[in-house]
Amino acid sequence: MTDKKILLVEDNPDDIALTMRALQQTRISNEVIVAHDGAEALEFLHGLDTIRPAIILLDLKLPKIDGIEVLRRIRADDRTRCLPVVVLTSSREDKDLIRSYMTGANSYIKKPVDFNQFISAVRELGIYWLLLNELPPA
Repeated sequence: MTDKKILLVEDNPDDIALTMRALQQTRISNEVIVAHDGAEALEFLHGLDTIRPAIILLDLKLPKIDGIEVLRRIRADDRTRCLPVVVLTSSREDKDLIRSYMTGANSYIKKPVDFNQFISAVRELGIYWLLLNELPPA
C-alpha cells in the first residue's frame, strides 16, 4: 500500500497536521504530497509524468483556485480524468455536496469535529481507496 501516493489539497495548517496525524494513527504510511492551494494542486497534477497519486483529498475552500474549480479541471484533463477525488471538507452546505458530485467527485466526506471520529473516517478512507480500489492504467 505504501507505494501509492496521496495528494492532500488543503490550505489550513491545522487541518494538514490533523490529517497527517490521523494517517499516522491508522498506520497509513503512504507518501503524502501537500498542495496548499488550488493553483499548486493543478501545477502538481500537470507534472504527472513522474508521480501519479492513488487518491486526491480535496478541500473546497481554497485560496487562488477553489476546490470545485480544481475538480472541474481535473475532470476536463485526459491525464487526470480518472484519478479518484475525495472531497474532504468542513462544509456542511448541501450546495457544496451537490456541486462536488455534479463536478465529478468520487466521494464527499465532511470532516468530523471529534478527532477519534476523524481517525475512523481516515482509516476507512485508506482501506478503501488505497487497498481495495483499483486504479485504471496510466
